[in-house]
Amino acid sequence: MAERERIRITEVGPRDGLQNEARAVSTDVKVAFIDLLSASGVAEIEVSSFVSSRWVPQLGDASEVFARIQRRKGVTYSALVPNEQGLDAAMALASPPDKIAVFTAASETFSRKNTNATIAQTLERFAPVIRRSRDARKPVRAYISCAVACPYEGPTDPQNVRSVAGKLLDLGVDEIDLGDTIGVAAPSDIDLLYEGLAGLLKPGQTTLHLHDTRGTALTCAYRAFELGVRSFDSSCVGLGGCPYAPGASGNVATEDVVYMLEGMGVRTGVDLDRLVDCARLASTLVGHEVPSKYYRAAIGARSRASSAG
Repeated sequence: MAERERIRITEVGPRDGLQNEARAVSTDVKVAFIDLLSASGVAEIEVSSFVSSRWVPQLGDASEVFARIQRRKGVTYSALVPNEQGLDAAMALASPPDKIAVFTAASETFSRKNTNATIAQTLERFAPVIRRSRDARKPVRAYISCAVACPYEGPTDPQNVRSVAGKLLDLGVDEIDLGDTIGVAAPSDIDLLYEGLAGLLKPGQTTLHLHDTRGTALTCAYRAFELGVRSFDSSCVGLGGCPYAPGASGNVATEDVVYMLEGMGVRTGVDLDRLVDCARLASTLVGHEVPSKYYRAAIGARSRASSAG
C-alpha cells in the first residue's frame, strides 16, 4: 500500500449532483454549499454547467454562482460546457472557471439521447471548445459516459471506450474521465476497462467517475486504486443521477470514499469533519434521504454525543 501517495478528489455534487434534483435549490444555498466544500480540502469542485436553462433549469444560474463563490487557493473550480455558446458564457465572467469540461459517451444510443448527437458529432461540436480553452490556458477534462455499460445498449465494449479516448486525446484534452454512468460495475469490470486502455492510457492518467446504483462503487474504487488510479470523482452525500439513464442513482458519496482511503493510510487532503458539515447542508437542501453511509453514522454519533453531554 502506497501510504504516502495522495488521491485527488473532485467534488461533483454542485453540478452532477444537483442537476437531477427535482426541488429547486437557490443560488444562495449553492454558493454556501460550494464555499463549505472549498474549506473541506477537496482538490477540485465542479461548480456548475453552462448549458441552456431550458434543458437543465437547476443550473441556469451558473454565471451568478461563479461570480459569488469565495475561491480558495489550491482548489480548482471547473465547469461543464456543451458547446461554444456555453464556453462564451463561461469565459465572459470576470473570474472564469479554472478548468473546462466537455462530455461524450462510449454508447451511440446514450449519446443521441443525452446530447441529441452522435459520438462523432459531439467530438466535432466541442473540438473548437477544446482549442479555445487551451488557447486561454484552461485545462480541459473530457467525460466518457457509459464506459462500463449503457442503459439502452447493455455492456460497453472496452474497445469503444479506447476509440473515443484516443480521439479525445488527439483533440488535445488534458484529462480523460471514465464514467460508470448507471452504476453497474463490479471490480472485474474495472479490470476490463483498463485492460482495454492498455498502451493508450495508464490507470494513473485517468479519473474514475462512479455511481452507486447497485452498492458496488466503493469496491470498484478500491480495485481502481489497486490498479493505479489516483483521481476520483465523487459527490457529497451521494447526490446525483442522470435524466438520460433510467434507474441510475447518485454518485459515490465523497465522505464514503474519503473514509475508506484515509482508513487505508492514503492521503486525500480532505477533512472529514468539515465534509460532514457540507453533507448536513446538502441533505437538507434536496428534501429526501441521502445514501451516504459515513454521513449517517457521523450524524448519529454527533447526536449521541450531544445527548450524553
